[in-house]
Amino acid sequence: MSVKLLGLCLLLDLLCLSWADDQTCLTSASSCDECVQSGPECAWCTAPNSNIRCQTLKELRRAGCHKRHMYNPQGRLQVVKNDSSTEPSIATAMFIQPQELSLRLRPGVSHSFPLTITIPTDQPITELTMDTSPLPAGLNLTFSSILKGNPLVVQVNVEAARCPSERDDSTQRQNRTGPWSVLITPRGFSLSVKTEITLECQCDCTKNREKNSPGCSNRGDLVCGQCECQQPYAGQQCQRDSDSFISPNEDFCRSGPNAPVCSGRGKCVEGFCECERRVNPKRDTAGDTASAATLTKRTKIKKTKTLSNSMCGGRGKCECGECICDDDWTGEDCGCSMETAACMATNQNLCSNKGMCQCGKCICEPPYTGPTCEDCPVCHGTCRQHVDCVECRAFGTGAKKDRCDQECGYLTVTLVETQEDMPQPGESIAFCKMRSSEDCVLYYTFSRTPSGGEATVVRAKECPRGL
Repeated sequence: MSVKLLGLCLLLDLLCLSWADDQTCLTSASSCDECVQSGPECAWCTAPNSNIRCQTLKELRRAGCHKRHMYNPQGRLQVVKNDSSTEPSIATAMFIQPQELSLRLRPGVSHSFPLTITIPTDQPITELTMDTSPLPAGLNLTFSSILKGNPLVVQVNVEAARCPSERDDSTQRQNRTGPWSVLITPRGFSLSVKTEITLECQCDCTKNREKNSPGCSNRGDLVCGQCECQQPYAGQQCQRDSDSFISPNEDFCRSGPNAPVCSGRGKCVEGFCECERRVNPKRDTAGDTASAATLTKRTKIKKTKTLSNSMCGGRGKCECGECICDDDWTGEDCGCSMETAACMATNQNLCSNKGMCQCGKCICEPPYTGPTCEDCPVCHGTCRQHVDCVECRAFGTGAKKDRCDQECGYLTVTLVETQEDMPQPGESIAFCKMRSSEDCVLYYTFSRTPSGGEATVVRAKECPRGL
């Protein structure tokens, strides 16, 4: 099978089934695996006792599921081997970078990567055809040229149609999700790129099983935030003994003697209501009788407490005493912002990967501090990280003296006469004693500022005699 590079992406002659654009998540999914397999946009909420499990990220946020509890695999690409060419500039052999990749692929979510192909100089640069080894059914590779000439850059796009199901024949089920080794070879050459592809059809959280979990009344295992109850127990927290119900009695599922079972919004199972989901998937019907009136009565105190001054903080609407928050807001009264801009550190990581962004603010892991967890006064690395810039900005010497403006422009320096004139070390101010390039001792403090950093430096350096 082959695809020619003419700036067009031609599909390989493979069976390829794809989800429709209006694919909705399987809200009734009984497991995380079933949820993520129902669509590429579907995520699972691992928060214990969550009223909603399988939905899009947007709907899970609206339902109050925190980002840290959302499981939404998007696949990942890793370059395994990427050797550089040892040939001289006038090459007589083809060379490809990278040589080996590993790809975890979620069906419905495409991944792309470039291949740089150096064509032998004694070969005419013509149309190049890419061949692949046989592919599993439903796996699709396309190619396009994004840079012509020599070297040639080829973009490879990989996508899987769906996860295999139990309905697939035994041959397909034998190696359901990989890993599959796929070779990509320029036609007419022996050099190939090896790509190992594995489908992400199972949730990693299933590996973390908490046996006899207190969250499951010590009667079941907690898996991906959901209880798997031991017999004969049932319920969201394994709180019901199903053997205690000799015969299901629908009277337990009625709000009154002649009231409809589960208020007409669910079914009675072993004397308890299993409520249907509303047409609006943002909120489930809840309560022993699935009655909206019962829900409102049950949450009346909560409603008076949290919504008396401003209805859901002006950032949502109240339904049956609970807030349905607008986009980018969550919490009981929609007072928690999902905005993360204020948590973005200078290294473009949320909270410097040293904390969690909650309600638009960083909650730092000790000993890190500051608005984006970039400060660590007790960490020796803070002083070492900035010493070269302190030296070139304060004294015009050191390893960075020739590129000080380019690399150290973030740092503002103030010179003082003695150590007594320096700011006192504190939670956000690091005291540093470091050796300079001249083997002199520098005394300075460093603190993080919105524009970068600020150092207060003692003018006099302690140098060996003769310097």
